[in-house]
Amino acid sequence: MIHSLSGGVIKENGRHTFVKVEVNGAPYWYLSPTSKIAAGARVSVPFGKGDLPAEGTVLKVEEADGQCAPVPMNRIREIYEIL
Repeated sequence: MIHSLSGGVIKENGRHTFVKVEVNGAPYWYLSPTSKIAAGARVSVPFGKGDLPAEGTVLKVEEADGQCAPVPMNRIREIYEIL
């Protein structure tokens, strides 16, 4: 923990829209470029080692900052498009 009196600054990560998407029968978390997305939406997402486009269905939408993200921010990928 960084104490403010020691000159440390807590980084602000902002708010992000995270979506849990079912792809090939399994759930995966992605970032959404828009907060105007709802459960049940069909999306195209990067999937597999080659990040090939795959279609999936949004199961859940969550708004959170980077520190409370459901997946580490350095590992999460962004959806390609809402279909």
